[in-house]
Amino acid sequence: MTLVDDALTSAWREHWARLLAMLVARYRRPDLAEDALADAFAAAARTWPVDGVPDSPAAWLRTAAGRRVLDRLRAEAVAVQKEPLMIVEARSAAEATDGKPGVGDDGAHLPDDRLRLVFSCCHPALSVESRAALTLRFVAGLPVPDIARLFLVQDTTMAARLTRAKKRLVAAGIPFEVPPPERLDDRLDDVASVVYLTFTAGYAPGTGPDVLRVALAGEAIRLARLLDELLPGRPVVRSLLALLVLQHSRRDARVAADGTLVLLTDQDRSRWHGDEIASGLALLASVPDGVTGLAHEYRLQASIAAAHAVAGRATDTDWGGIADLYAELETATGSPMVRLARSVAVAESEGPTAGLALIDGFEGIDESLRTNHRLPATRAELLARAGRPAEAVASFEEAIGRCGNAAEREHLTRRLAEVREDLLG
Repeated sequence: MTLVDDALTSAWREHWARLLAMLVARYRRPDLAEDALADAFAAAARTWPVDGVPDSPAAWLRTAAGRRVLDRLRAEAVAVQKEPLMIVEARSAAEATDGKPGVGDDGAHLPDDRLRLVFSCCHPALSVESRAALTLRFVAGLPVPDIARLFLVQDTTMAARLTRAKKRLVAAGIPFEVPPPERLDDRLDDVASVVYLTFTAGYAPGTGPDVLRVALAGEAIRLARLLDELLPGRPVVRSLLALLVLQHSRRDARVAADGTLVLLTDQDRSRWHGDEIASGLALLASVPDGVTGLAHEYRLQASIAAAHAVAGRATDTDWGGIADLYAELETATGSPMVRLARSVAVAESEGPTAGLALIDGFEGIDESLRTNHRLPATRAELLARAGRPAEAVASFEEAIGRCGNAAEREHLTRRLAEVREDLLG
């Protein structure tokens, strides 16, 4: 990787969300802001190899993107024969600083650019799916294929959803802004959901070779902590934070030195972060009994993570208790992915045949699983353990054909070879 490539990659990772948040806050046009920032990165890729990497890449990108936004505003103003550019810019700046009565405020009561952007993305006029997708695109900078994988939809479906959401914001005149302090709670469940999705994106292998994006997961935890400080005592935030901290505590043991995935049962538990486990358990204990809704779902997931965290050895894991928690979570959510996880826990506690009984025929019921690799991968493992290697081979081949992540596909390919060897031997 050249110096320029390294600088561009670093700038994308460290500055994309912050710069986008600044542009959106100033111009209240997320469609223009995203396009302009992407153009600025493209311009950097062209000019930095010739002119050299600037002393402050973030400042260079901010200036370039701002100019592109103003160019688009100029073109729009000319197209409809509105005011000249100076008036357009002045009006945009005024709106960005609460120049309109009743529009809200500038978000100064939120202490972080990315948190302001998350609250802005979670506008109630947008669908729940659109709010989450916009946040993952704007705040996390995820590519469309990775967002589509999180929602279990096709890339084209997600691209169209994002396009419609951005057009709706503009066409309907929806104010893309932070709600005032007294209305933050109105968006709290949505904000918690997208923070969790951001964390999940860090641990859900995306397209290409990357297995984990630990920094992205860490950013989600930072946002959750900010939420907990900003709005203390909210069960949904506290439950979410407990879940994230407990899950994140295992990060160093999830991938081997050669970059291959390490399953939970095979992880070196001495590499788990004991201080974070203790913190997560304390957070979970602080959530009151009887919570409902999303807080209840996060509390159940955190309880599952806690059951794994307190097991000193894989053989000490209370799989029966985990299976019961998953059953309760499935009742609350109806999620097919929860059913898959439950099938694994049931297989551990009652045997692989019992686990298979939970997912046999499930793909025909749930449309979202028909292109996802996780169902055939789970079935393959359970079939192998049930002594049905020929069927396991077919399921592994199906999972490999669907898997879009190189490292995860390598793991499945290795397991396929092991099962084939057992079949032949």
